[in-house]
Amino acid sequence: MAGHGAEEHPHGADRLCEAGDRVYSRAVRRGRVPRRDAEPVPCLLELALLHPDPDDMDWLVPTSPQEVMTRLLRGMYDEVSASQRRVGSAVAAFEWYAGLGRQVQPAASAAEGPAIRVLDGLARIQAAMDEATQACTTEVLTVQPGGIRREAELSEGLHRALALRGRGVRMRDLYTHVARHGQGLLTYLELMGDAVEARTLDEVIDRLILFDRTVAFIPANTDRTMALELRHPAIVEYLVTVFERLWRLAIPLTAPLPDTGIEGISHREQSIAALLAEGHQDAVIAERLGISVRTCRAHIARLSETLGAASRTQLGVRIAQVGLDGPPQVAAPLSVPRRESRTAR
Repeated sequence: MAGHGAEEHPHGADRLCEAGDRVYSRAVRRGRVPRRDAEPVPCLLELALLHPDPDDMDWLVPTSPQEVMTRLLRGMYDEVSASQRRVGSAVAAFEWYAGLGRQVQPAASAAEGPAIRVLDGLARIQAAMDEATQACTTEVLTVQPGGIRREAELSEGLHRALALRGRGVRMRDLYTHVARHGQGLLTYLELMGDAVEARTLDEVIDRLILFDRTVAFIPANTDRTMALELRHPAIVEYLVTVFERLWRLAIPLTAPLPDTGIEGISHREQSIAALLAEGHQDAVIAERLGISVRTCRAHIARLSETLGAASRTQLGVRIAQVGLDGPPQVAAPLSVPRRESRTAR
C-alpha cells in the first residue's frame, strides 16, 4: 500500500494533494475518520498525518496541525543548515585549490599556447602558420607528400618562405622523387636560393611542418581542412627525429637518382616493383609514390614487358627472381629478358 501511494501521491506534508487535504481537514474537524476514508489517500499515513486510533483500529486520528508545522519548520532548518555547511566546504576547497594554483608555475607561457590545438578551417590554419612564421628565427623543416607540386600550392606559401629567407632562417624540404619533374618546384627553389635545401625519397610521410623545433603542424583529416598545432616538447622532438632519419635516407634534389643496375628498369619502376611484391594495390602504390593510378599502371605494364611477364602472378615471380622485391638500391648490372626495344621513358 505504501509503495502504491508513493507513486500516486509524490508530495510532502508541505503540499498535500487535493484528496489528502479533504480527508485530513475532515479528520481535524471531527477528531477522527474511518480507515476506509483514507484508503484513496495513503499519503496521509505515510506522512504520519493520520495514525490508528488505539481504542479502535478501524478509525484514524489526525496529528495536530501545530505538531505538523513544527515538524515542517524543523525540516526546513535542517536543510538550510546542511546547505550552509556545503557552501562553507565548497568555499574552503576553492581557497585551497586557488592557493595551489599560485604556488605552481605554468608548464608553458601564454605566448606558447596549449600543447595541442585543433585548427578547424583553412583560414585558422593559415593564420596559425603565419603566426609561427613570424616567430621563427632559426629553422623550418617540412615534409611535402604527393607528386608534382601545383604552382597554386607553392604560391600560397611563398610569402612565408620569403619572409623566413629575409630573416636568415634555413629551410629543409622533403619531397617524393616525382616532385623533381615539376617546373613550379624548380622555379621556387631557384627563387629561394641557398635558403632552401631539398631532398627526395620514393615515398614520405604525410605533410609535416616544423618551426624552430618547438611547434609542428600536421593534418587532422584527409582533405586537410583541419590541422593540429603541436607544442608538446616530447611530440615535437619525436617528429624532428622522424624528419632527420628520412632526411639522411633522401637524395639531394641536385643529384640524379641512382641507377637501378637493371637494364631497362627505371628507379620509379623499381619502387613500384617493391610495393607490388608487398601485395599493395595499384591505387595504394600510386598514392604512396605521388603519381596517378594511370601512370602507375603504365609503369606496371612496362615492368611486365621488360621482365617478360604475361600476368600479374608471373610478374610477381619475375620481380622476385631479379631481386626487385626489396627497397630500391644500387645493384650490380643485371640483364633481363626483353621482348623488344622500347623508347626511352
